[in-house]
Amino acid sequence: MARARTRPAPEGPARTRGGPVLERVRRLARRFWVLPLVCTASAALLGLALARLDRSLDTSLTLPFLFAGGPEGARAVLSAVISSMISFTGLVFSITVVVLQLTSSQFSPRVLRSFLDDRSNQLALGVFVATFTYALVVLRSVRGTAQVDPFVPQLAVTTAFAFVLASVLVFLGYIHHIAQSIRAATIVERIGDETRALLERVHPADADPAAGLPLPPWPGRTVAAAAPGVVQEVDDAGLARLAGGCGATVVLRRAVGEFVPAGAPLLDVHGADEDALPAARLRAGVLLGKERSLQQDVGFGLRQLVDIAERALSPGVNDPTTAVQVVDQLHDLLRRLVSRHLRPRQRCTRDGALAVHVPGPALADHLALATEEIAHWGSDSPRVLRRLDVMLADLREAALPEHRDAVDAAVAARRSAAQDAPAPGPGDPSDTWLR
Repeated sequence: MARARTRPAPEGPARTRGGPVLERVRRLARRFWVLPLVCTASAALLGLALARLDRSLDTSLTLPFLFAGGPEGARAVLSAVISSMISFTGLVFSITVVVLQLTSSQFSPRVLRSFLDDRSNQLALGVFVATFTYALVVLRSVRGTAQVDPFVPQLAVTTAFAFVLASVLVFLGYIHHIAQSIRAATIVERIGDETRALLERVHPADADPAAGLPLPPWPGRTVAAAAPGVVQEVDDAGLARLAGGCGATVVLRRAVGEFVPAGAPLLDVHGADEDALPAARLRAGVLLGKERSLQQDVGFGLRQLVDIAERALSPGVNDPTTAVQVVDQLHDLLRRLVSRHLRPRQRCTRDGALAVHVPGPALADHLALATEEIAHWGSDSPRVLRRLDVMLADLREAALPEHRDAVDAAVAARRSAAQDAPAPGPGDPSDTWLR
């Protein structure tokens, strides 16, 4: 048991793997503009390099696949590439904006993050801007006329053709990808996959049962938030190193996903004064952002799915099939939760003393989030209510003994809220063909 307590908690954030510098690089790489910028810079460097290489080549050799025109022809070709790529880029940007607006209004504003993080969209924009930049750089190296001191970078101009062909292929792939990505089933499945991946990191299936260590007596020295924001990530490993170095215990007052006003208590420190653990170093271990994220917050994945179901059940949309697809994803996620041990998020020193405690939602909170709002807004949809009842019945069978009370409470709350809708047993054939 002592070894299980001293082992680092499985839900350690991604920022602890590779250090804070590497995590800042990862966070920067997720920005929408980073990949297009890298493509643009690479294309510019390639254009300069190929033009310089063309100057060193023997121009008397004419290969069949190289551009054979004069300076005027090269300028015309490159100018056509530049104008067409600007049009392509504007079209891709317009389609992306329309898709973002459609997704926000029809599903949920919370799902926009997944579109902005989509590498396919970033790559498409990056290829078009890169082709434009490359042709512009190569155009500068074309010199003279057919009669006066002509210079045509044949290899560079030929490569521009290859860029155009690649852009056409990328555009076709982009149209297919964007058409698939706005389907309700695709959006729901993508959010479910992202939440499952996070859940496997936070609560792995092979986790040993372990009770949480008792918290030190309250209160300790309180560290307030310097600015308002939502707790997105907690570097519990970094905080544990700070606390363990001076024999202190750091207890967060806010869970991941909670909003913290400026000046409100953020964490408590027990056993160390301001000189040993400065407030600035402690605040650096808690990342505050504008909105919740899926870096460490399993509940945010459930929230996105519930929001989609609520929007689908609204009178303006009236799409219970999408709501049923959401319940299916919630069913899989909750079944994973109730069938494994949910270890508390704590970090300990080598001698077993508590170093960091990060509060988190209980299983009952996840169950309430996944069922109550959907049942309320889907009260007029027998299909949705039937799927909720089937889900809860299956969760009760799959739940570990330690989670049975929470599932029973959710079942009781569901039955009390819908006394006129008896819950079908698992495997009820009526649910199969009505889904």
